[in-house]
Amino acid sequence: MQNLQMELLHLLQEDCRLPLEKLAVMTGASVEAVAEVIDDMEKRGVILRYSPVINWDKTDRERVEAMVEVRVTPQRDQGFDAIAERIYRFDEVKSVYLMSGAYDLLLLVEAHTLKELAFFVSAKLSTLETVTGTATHFVLKRYKSDGVVFEGKNDDKRLVVTA
Repeated sequence: MQNLQMELLHLLQEDCRLPLEKLAVMTGASVEAVAEVIDDMEKRGVILRYSPVINWDKTDRERVEAMVEVRVTPQRDQGFDAIAERIYRFDEVKSVYLMSGAYDLLLLVEAHTLKELAFFVSAKLSTLETVTGTATHFVLKRYKSDGVVFEGKNDDKRLVVTA
């Protein structure tokens, strides 16, 4: 069952819209077994959400994205977890990672305008008592995200079959 779980996770990560029937054919399992394993992984929190990868640059949506390096002072008996939880509750924060190296947390933040994003960093984030420093890096262009190439060559990886 463990192998089926891993196979399904890899397939769903590549394309979360695959129907159960196709997943069953691709894994060699029954449709019922596939449905049961996926349902179990959803209930256990292994699968949290099904989400497309979107190239927002090809839409009319205005937004500013940045990566923010954050240095913090860990809290006694709570470490970085309590600080990370406080930070990830802000609407502007899309992702939070605990890092090794020169800073402690890496945030992916998003706002409608540069002014809104600057306000978040200067008035909400940097004023937290545990935050000792930040460095903000604005995303200028995305080339690849979640394994998907946004522009340029995205060669077909299928083998050519000839008769």
